[in-house]
Amino acid sequence: MDGDFFDTNVLLYLVSADAEKADRAEALVRQGGAISVQVLNEAANVARRKMAMDGRETRAFLASLRALLAVAPLTPETHALGLDLAERYKLSIYDAMIAAAATLAGCARLWSQDMQDGMRIDDTLRVANRSSERGPLEHGVFGLNLCGVIASDSEAIQTQ
Repeated sequence: MDGDFFDTNVLLYLVSADAEKADRAEALVRQGGAISVQVLNEAANVARRKMAMDGRETRAFLASLRALLAVAPLTPETHALGLDLAERYKLSIYDAMIAAAATLAGCARLWSQDMQDGMRIDDTLRVANRSSERGPLEHGVFGLNLCGVIASDSEAIQTQ
């Protein structure tokens, strides 16, 4: 896969009250890509603890992510590579596990707000964190409605 891999923070912008960030994240995700089980776990944790989503809302949000993006498994190989990347690139363990999953999924670009824009990992993966990376992005009406998840400035996350 020559595509994109998304870190948790980028996906959480999908349900952000910040319309500009939500629009940018939506434009990126609509083009497809991959995430890992770790990303799903981190998103679930933030949705429940910080965004106060109940279990039904959290499951609906995660289901929409799984429907839109390929999900890379966490394996012992991912773990071993992640430990190696953490040491070689001075990444946190969690960031290194995300980079390892992206590398093993064959992705060329990792969208993350946590790592340095333009950073190259093993000459196969490049970190991107600028919205201008793909050129002009559509700025549609805020109110993301992907697979039943709706977000807006004035209302909590709901499912249809």
